[in-house]
Amino acid sequence: NPIFDDDIDSEFVGGSKKMREVFDLIYRLCKVDTTVLVRGENGTGKELVARAIHWNSPRKAGSFVAINCGAIPENLMESELFGHERGAFTGAHERKIGKFQLANGGTIFLDEVAELKPDMQVKLLRILQERKFTPVGSGREVKTDARIIAATNRNLERMIELGQFREDLFYRLNVMPIFLPSLRDRVDDIEELATHFIRRFNKQHNRQIEGLSIDALSALKAYRWPGNIRELENAVERAFIVENGTTITA
Repeated sequence: NPIFDDDIDSEFVGGSKKMREVFDLIYRLCKVDTTVLVRGENGTGKELVARAIHWNSPRKAGSFVAINCGAIPENLMESELFGHERGAFTGAHERKIGKFQLANGGTIFLDEVAELKPDMQVKLLRILQERKFTPVGSGREVKTDARIIAATNRNLERMIELGQFREDLFYRLNVMPIFLPSLRDRVDDIEELATHFIRRFNKQHNRQIEGLSIDALSALKAYRWPGNIRELENAVERAFIVENGTTITA
């Protein structure tokens, strides 16, 4: 797909109809500054989409800052996103610059955004509305020009019904949604993806594996891939370790 920079394009593999639709949407989003919500199961490549949008947009000169909202303790999340002043709380021995400030002029990627607690959802909503925030322990407001790309594998509509996710935040994030298909819904891409990983691991492990046997490819296509592309990549790498010949067998 020639629309992407070489380093990004090498990671985007697949000619299926569903992936062509994703590529087309990414191409359009590279040209605008709209907030994006990337939705899909774990392992489908949500961060890859965010990076592609950033690196092919006018913001590529700025930073791409990724943060996993489900991996940071609740009591540290505000400081992580917005920064803090020295002495703002116990252990704050020096001033910290938050992710939104680091991403100024670039893109901030909020992975697993559904894991944010209600108070942080309110603060994120304010940033989307007013483009400014207040670091912890500070009396000053800081403006941010970061483009926001969020991602989730959760059913946000159901979470809204249960009162777990703010409806107004959902509409602010969901300006332009991208739905990434699971690997079982793009079986036609499995051979191309596996071949891509074989080329990569040939370089990494200094091997000369030529490809997959017919039986191996059939086995890959018959499997359900609950871990999606990430699981396929791991499976190919495991095969490299145990395969002694030049073809990966079933």
